[in-house]
Order: sequence, then structure tokens, then C-alpha cells
Amino acid sequence: QVQLVESGGGLVKPGGSLRLSCVASGFTLDYYAIFWFRQAPGKEREGISCISGSGGTTYYSESVKDRFTIIRDDAKNTNYLQMDNLEPEDTAVYYCATDSNAYCSGYESLRNDKLNYWGKGTTVTVST
Repeated sequence: QVQLVESGGGLVKPGGSLRLSCVASGFTLDYYAIFWFRQAPGKEREGISCISGSGGTTYYSESVKDRFTIIRDDAKNTNYLQMDNLEPEDTAVYYCATDSNAYCSGYESLRNDKLNYWGKGTTVTVST
């Protein structure tokens, strides 16, 4: 059974850090582009980062650029989203997703949410 499971969310103060994990089972993440999305309360889902199958290309939305880092560890079949200098506006449910036919090839890739495999999400709350 193909599955993606996110973890690592929680409550953190502004300026703090969290590392989200996305573990794949039922298939290997090798060569799959990985995408991270988030959905804040009352807002549309937003693509925030992706990494190419080779790991050589990454893209970030303007809202998280220079604060978040996407990392792939194919040996562990896991992808990570390192989030630093968190802001209250980062409060959202975070999802990882992938698809064998999707590519992280440009900023427009972050607008592609027609992906086959999604996790159920992990909640991040940034608050004092």
C-alpha cells in the first residue's frame, strides 16, 4: 500500500524551528520529485517547496524562501522540511505529496496540486 506519513508538527513560538518528516511506504522515493503544501485555516492550499528526483533542484515560495529547507534522504525513504524563524503566518496543516509524473522544474511546479500521493498532514501552530 502506497502511503506518505508526515510528522513533526506541533506548537512553537515565533522565531522557533521545526523539522517535518515525510516517510514513504509501499514504494521508494528515489527519483520522485517531492512537494510540500500547506493550508492555513480559511485559506487555499499553497505549494511552498519542492525538490527534484535527483535532489539537485529545489524551489520555494516567496512566503518561505530563506527560512525553510527541503531535504531528501532516499536511504531512509524520507523527505524533510526544515522550518526556521517561524512566524504566526506559518500556522497551517502541512502536507507532503508526490507523483511519478510530476517534476520540480520551476516555480510553476509549486502550483501543481494534481498529484497522486498525499499524506494526511501534520499541524504546525506558531504562537506565543
